[in-house]
Amino acid sequence: MSSKKRVVILGAAGRDFHNFNVFFRGNPNYEVVAFTSTQIPGIENRVYPPELAGPQYPNGIPIVPEEELERLIIEKDVDIVVFSYSDVSHEHVMHLASRTLSAGADFWLLGPKSVMLRSKKPVIAVTAVRTGSGKSQTSRKIAYLLRKKYGLKVAVIRHPMPYGDLRKQVVQRFASLEDLDKYETTIEEREEYEPHINYGNIVYAGVDYEKILRKAEEESDIILWDGGNNDFPFIKPDLWIVVTDPHRAGHELKYHPGETCLRSADVIIINKIDTASFDKIEVLRENIRKVRPEAIVIEAASPIFVENPEEIKDKKVIVIEDGPSVTHGEMGYGSGYIAARKYGAEEIIDPRPYAVGSIKDTFQKYPHLKNVLPAMGYSREQIKELEDTINNSPADLVIVATPIDLRRVINVNKPTVRVRYELEEIGKPKLEDILSDFLKKKDLV
Repeated sequence: MSSKKRVVILGAAGRDFHNFNVFFRGNPNYEVVAFTSTQIPGIENRVYPPELAGPQYPNGIPIVPEEELERLIIEKDVDIVVFSYSDVSHEHVMHLASRTLSAGADFWLLGPKSVMLRSKKPVIAVTAVRTGSGKSQTSRKIAYLLRKKYGLKVAVIRHPMPYGDLRKQVVQRFASLEDLDKYETTIEEREEYEPHINYGNIVYAGVDYEKILRKAEEESDIILWDGGNNDFPFIKPDLWIVVTDPHRAGHELKYHPGETCLRSADVIIINKIDTASFDKIEVLRENIRKVRPEAIVIEAASPIFVENPEEIKDKKVIVIEDGPSVTHGEMGYGSGYIAARKYGAEEIIDPRPYAVGSIKDTFQKYPHLKNVLPAMGYSREQIKELEDTINNSPADLVIVATPIDLRRVINVNKPTVRVRYELEEIGKPKLEDILSDFLKKKDLV
């Protein structure tokens, strides 16, 4: 009888693979019998390939839907279930724990000490308490300051989104827009990588973050971890910056692992204070004082910039928002909706009657969505369904409020305007002040 503990890893094609690579791969005490998948459509029923899994797994490791958890535990005689994805409520995590315990297995959360890699270069990490808080614009601004003001070579390492052929995604390097096509990136990947590329940053991502980190170190003075969802970093940071969202005040203490990020932060950014209510901002400030009073707090706005705003007035519009932010991020609306209201749209069209295929399924899964269309594009088929949903609508104008220019990857039969947003600190301290002090301590300036 084998003495190895049998393990199932609950994931969403990111943290789960990292936890396996760092903690379980090659570990003689454990046998991972399956990954499960959720959150991201179309990533189940794959195999984590043997080339990545290692010699202990000559046939790879199956990836199955999370719904099969209890069956897996019983049929595979599982000892341990490891939770390994992000941006879910504490209640959701404990429901999974209860399902696990009732089926007879232990329930684990692996912490930073077990799974954070160590870099030979200084590391700045940007994470958030919820998806859609403003990590991306914060990371872009930090990378810009490091390169332009201090002349440093920056490698941006992005939280993983390996939704395709995992064998081809072990280490990915994005330095040009052509690289996005080369790696057949999804809309969700493009939303994170393209803005960095446009700023002149080199972005690394993929599956094996030990290999990714070592490659990035070869061509950089400093590593910038650009987090995903509200996960904590894969690489141990020397400076940890966490972005919060007062529109969802209270969530910073109710979602996993966002609360971990908040309690670990060196610097906390209260973003969007230009559009949030005073009462919600105060709730967030008080929660920060309660759990992380030693953190430096920066207050910031996210002003929107609209291409040809006069085109919006008196039009029937369909609004496309960043997919993860308004789906499992639970925002409900974003900068596109705000722009439509601000610039006098006659009507913001409810996209649900015109949705097809998996886009229709998305609205059923996230019933809080009513007046915005999430930019879902995890496959070519889903991108086509997004196009059809837009083209089916009676809109006069499409407002595109995604981090990338979505018009590069979809074809629509209507005029479009684009909305984007950047981080703008208010008062002192500013990010530049924080970076200056940090770089002096690291003898980089």
